[in-house]
Amino acid sequence: MAADGDDTLPPVSSTAVGVAMIRAAESARPDRLFDDPLAPAFVAASGWTRPATNPEQQARAAALVAWIAVRTRFLDDVVRDACATGCAQVVILAAGLDARAFRLDLAPDVRLFDLDLPEILAFKDGVVAAEGRAATCERIVVPADLTGPWPVALAHAGFDPARPTVWLAEGLLVYLSRAQNEVLLDDVSVLAAPGSRLGLTLSSRTEGSAPTTPVFEHERLWRSASPGDAEAWLGPRGWSVDVYRAGERSAAYGRPALTGSARGRARLVDATRLA
Repeated sequence: MAADGDDTLPPVSSTAVGVAMIRAAESARPDRLFDDPLAPAFVAASGWTRPATNPEQQARAAALVAWIAVRTRFLDDVVRDACATGCAQVVILAAGLDARAFRLDLAPDVRLFDLDLPEILAFKDGVVAAEGRAATCERIVVPADLTGPWPVALAHAGFDPARPTVWLAEGLLVYLSRAQNEVLLDDVSVLAAPGSRLGLTLSSRTEGSAPTTPVFEHERLWRSASPGDAEAWLGPRGWSVDVYRAGERSAAYGRPALTGSARGRARLVDATRLA
C-alpha cells in the first residue's frame, strides 16, 4: 500500500492505514464481525488507495484481511468483558487508528488511554474532529514512543496503576526487537494491578522466518518473531494465560477456519494479572 502525496505521517503509519482499510471493508459486510464507522474516514483522509496486486500478493492479502478481522473481534470482546468485570482503565499500546473509544459503547467512567507517536495521534484526532465523533468513555491521548519512557508519559496523563486495567498490544510486537518486547512486557507487568487483563496478538512468524523479499511494505518494518510459548513468556511475569489459534477463533465466528494458512496459526492471547 502506498500513500498519494501524504508526508504528514511517519513510515510506521502505513500499518495503521492498512488496518483501517481492512476494518472499513469488514464493516461494510452484511455478516461483519464488528462495525468501525471511523475506518473509512481514516482511509479517505490519508489519501491512500488500494494497490494493484499480483496473484502472490492477492493470496497473502486475503490471509492478512482474515487475520485482522478475527483479531479485531477477539480484542473487542476482551475489552468489553474486562470493562464489564472490573477494569476501569484501558491502555491501547501503539493505538494507531484504533477507534474502540468511539465504537464499543464503553461506559463514561472508563478511562481509555490512546498511546502512540504524536504524528499519528494528531492525524487521528483531526479526522475524529472533522467527523464530529465523540468517545463514549473518557479518552486520553498519550503521545509517546514505546521505545522510550512511555510509562512516565502515561503516568503524567493520569493513569492509575492501582486500578485494574485492560491492556492491548494488537499487531505490535513484530515491529519491535526481541529486547524491546521484553522491556515492554516488563513495564506493562509492573503497571498492571491484580485483576488486569492483557490482550495481545502473536503472529505466526518464528525465528528465521522473515521474508527475504517482502511482498508488502509493512513486512520491511518487521524486527522480530513472536515468542514461541506465550504461557512461558508471560507466566513468570505474573499472568495467567489463555491462548487461542486464529484459525479456531475464525471458525468460532462463523468464518473459514484458515486451515493451511500461516495466518491461521497465529495466536491470540487473553491474560489475567494474578494477585
